[in-house]
This record gives sequence, C-alpha cells and structure tokens, in this order.
Amino acid sequence: MGFSFEVDKVAEGGGRRGRLRLPHGVVETPVFMPVGTAASVKAVPQSLLEVVGAGGKGAQIILANTYHLYLRPGHELVRRMGGVHRFMSWERPMLTDSGGFQVFSLSKLRKITPDGVEFRSHLDGSKHFFSPEHSMDVQIALGADIAMVFDECVETPATWERTRESMGLTHAWALRSKDHFELHKERVPWFEALGGATQSLFGIVQGGMYADLRKESAERLVEMDLPGYAIGGLAVGEPREVTREMIARTLEHLPKDKPRYVMGVGYPDEIEECARMGVDMMDCVLPTRAGRHGLLFTSEGRINIKKKEYAEDQGPIDARCGCMVCQRYTRAYLRHLFASGEPLSAVLNSLHNIAFYLDTMDRVRGELVAGVAAQAGV
Repeated sequence: MGFSFEVDKVAEGGGRRGRLRLPHGVVETPVFMPVGTAASVKAVPQSLLEVVGAGGKGAQIILANTYHLYLRPGHELVRRMGGVHRFMSWERPMLTDSGGFQVFSLSKLRKITPDGVEFRSHLDGSKHFFSPEHSMDVQIALGADIAMVFDECVETPATWERTRESMGLTHAWALRSKDHFELHKERVPWFEALGGATQSLFGIVQGGMYADLRKESAERLVEMDLPGYAIGGLAVGEPREVTREMIARTLEHLPKDKPRYVMGVGYPDEIEECARMGVDMMDCVLPTRAGRHGLLFTSEGRINIKKKEYAEDQGPIDARCGCMVCQRYTRAYLRHLFASGEPLSAVLNSLHNIAFYLDTMDRVRGELVAGVAAQAGV
C-alpha cells in the first residue's frame, strides 16, 4: 500500500471526513495522533495503545521524534533493527517530525546558518549538525510512513522582518529536503518488504503570527507539490484566538484534496475546533504529560486528581467515559496512586487522557458525517 488521501464528506463549517492510506495501514480522519517522543508514548504500552478508546480501536497513528531518536539510540541502530515500527513493535502508521522544533527549543545551544543548524545535545553537550539533507537521512532510516521537511520555527513574539527571513530559510530547506528525499526514499528499511512502497514527505507552513506571511508560505510550499501540508510554528505562547486565526487563514491557501496537519495543538476542545475547521491531523504531548502530573480530561472539564476532595470519591474519572480506566478504577484509588508516587498512576492517567482524545475525534468524525447528511436533507 502506498499513499492516498480521500475526502468523503465536507461539512458546512469546513470539517472533512476522510481516509488516509499509508504503507502500514488506513487512518480515518480527522485524527488525533499521540506523541511517542522516544519511540514510546510515555507510560503506555503498545498493546494498550492499540485498544484504548472508542470501540477498542486504539490509536490509528502515532508520532516519533527525529531529534531524540537521532541522539539516542541513534538512527543507524534503528535502521539495523528494521526501522522504528519493528524496533518498537508497532505495526500501525507512524509519522516523524523533522527535528526542527526541538532544535528551535534549544535556543541557547544552537547556531543557525543557511546550511543548517549546529546544536549541542541536551543529554551530554556534544556538538551536532542538522541540515535538511541530514534530517531526511535520519527520517528515512527511522522509516515512519510520513516524514516532515526540515524547517525553522521562529520565536514568539518576532518582528515581521525576522519572521519573513526565517520563513525564507524554511522554504529553501523544504526544497532541499524534497530533492534529497526523492533521491534516497527507496532506502527506507521496509521498501522491499512492502512491495516497493515508500514514505511520504509533508511540507510545513511557517510565517509566525502574520497572515500575509502564512499565505506566502502556503503558496510557496504548494508549488512544491508535496503529498500533504502541516501548519507549524503555533502553540508557542501566542493567545488562543491568534492560533485559531492563523490556522483559518492558512487553510484558505492549502489544497482541498491533500491532508492538512496542525502540529502541537492542543487541549481537547482545541483539537475538536481544528477538526471542524477542516484540519485532518493533529498531535500533542498533552494527554500523557498532563496525566503524569495528575491532570485529567472529562466531559465536564478538567480535574486535578491530586486534590484532597477525591480521597474518598468512589466514582470513575468520568461517568460518561467507557475507557478501561473509568470502567475499573475510582477517583479515590487514582488519587492514592498519585499521592504515593506509584508508577501505575502515570499509566492509568495517561490511558484515560488518550482515550478521551481519541473518543473526541471519533465523536467528531461521526458528527461531521451526520451534519453533512442533514445538510443534504438525507
């Protein structure tokens, strides 16, 4: 199976119900993608990740992080293990980011040039260099179904001039990423095993918080005719209404027949809003990060399980949730686990939060279909 994307339904507000076919499986969109930074969705075993959430369907697609896997255990080791799917025993679709955002976050440890980025490892201070070509080599070795062009994420706030300069670098790097990827994509570890299938390379629209630059960036990347497009550089400290405006303004200039991906956003209500606007793919570390800190998402809002008020609460996290955690455990027990520093606390909290996110997307997919049918008078 190669790559294809089909849009089945488009709702009045722009939300799309579609299907993304990838070498390792089919993904129903809009979709939320849990983040597995170091080839692991933190605290959640792959066997549970496959069955958590609505109808026991589990996560359809997850992310791995290029920067972190490059540093440890190393992309060549992962290649020798057969690629990241085989390495982590996950047979479903995967996506790798380019490493650009992680390098951006190392503001005191990096130096940007037109050729790429020199940076020091956050692990041991060792010096490394990422160019667009090297990012492609690392991502091809890792072997996720979708790879991302190498980009620069500008800081917030940033002037229009600084943002445009950064955007120009992103466009130049995207072209170099595409050229190198096309020359070497058949080196993906599973090329022969999957009948000559290859990865797909998505572009990343930048432009900061300036609508005119977002338009220019989208148009430049669309000219490169990539299989899909991400909207990057958001959720970096700007107000939520600005995030929404930048997404809306960017969507206007992206192809309607290709997948559209917003990177790093956000809370459950934000991913639902994005999906209803016409975004097909979203990811965020929040479900597991919040879970490890005792923050749980429910149909009635967020709760902090560490609070004393839950010490004798015999109800589930969310009475309307059918996840494996809510079916079995009480708030009192989950508070006890957290207060005791038990590792099981992170596992159960993260499982529930991931289920809540996946269930949210499952509900939205159903409502998009129902809404389109209602518009048509069916």
